[in-house]
Amino acid sequence: MLGSVFSPYYAWSRQRGNADPLDHCALNVALYGRRGKRWAMTERGRAALQRDRTNLVIGPSHVHWEGDALVIDIDEISAPIPSRLRGRVRVHPSGINGRDFALDAAGRHRWWPIAPLARVEVDFTNPGLSWKGTGYLDSNRGSEPVERAFQGWDWSRAELKHGAAILYDTRARDDQGAHLALRFDANAEVDEFALPPRAPLPTTSVWRIERGIQCEAGDEPRVVTTLEDTPFYARSVVETRLLGQRATSVHESLCLDRFSTQWVKVLLPFRMPRVKR
Repeated sequence: MLGSVFSPYYAWSRQRGNADPLDHCALNVALYGRRGKRWAMTERGRAALQRDRTNLVIGPSHVHWEGDALVIDIDEISAPIPSRLRGRVRVHPSGINGRDFALDAAGRHRWWPIAPLARVEVDFTNPGLSWKGTGYLDSNRGSEPVERAFQGWDWSRAELKHGAAILYDTRARDDQGAHLALRFDANAEVDEFALPPRAPLPTTSVWRIERGIQCEAGDEPRVVTTLEDTPFYARSVVETRLLGQRATSVHESLCLDRFSTQWVKVLLPFRMPRVKR
């Protein structure tokens, strides 16, 4: 994250009028499993950042391309309980999608689903774990604070038998935000399909974040598990029906009205510490 969108330090710098986005960088790592959850999102300044066409270095962590694989070398400390997170993730896209999408009417916020389908290899020494599976790679960028344009959004990605479906349902402040329903094949070719009706999901149990997802009419989506339940963001696994198939989606709900409050920004450093390098 360069100009970390959810950084309270970046928000406070903007209020002072001296914000440098590259002085607010972080590599976010989240691990979920039977042995518990690990989370790291340490923010670092410009001095800890190096980048060129094929490399991105943020502090001790390094992201780079090796041929057709994106390699992520992770060396971070988790928060709020400190522990070492050290390992490597290799992302092998099945295809690269060349199209990005505007999320707002002015085009200030854009989303690029770079690799809608990918093969992923994970090998960690701290904690000791490894696995292989499927994954996804995307990118968001914007030329203004995200909370200026949006109240929030729901996003989800479901892997299908022959591709993947991604739904993006924004709540723009001018009511002109994107409502996307996209299907990608194994070569990352994209087709738009009619946006299914929205179905409500239960609010999160701790911070009461509202959630919803598009699914086929008559289907009742089910929250399999909630991975993140924070004051302004929820990440969940949701089972539903889409494009004639039962599908399991990774789902996120974002409440930017909640994020904009000062009390939330005061809480964030407990999970987003900042260091000089």
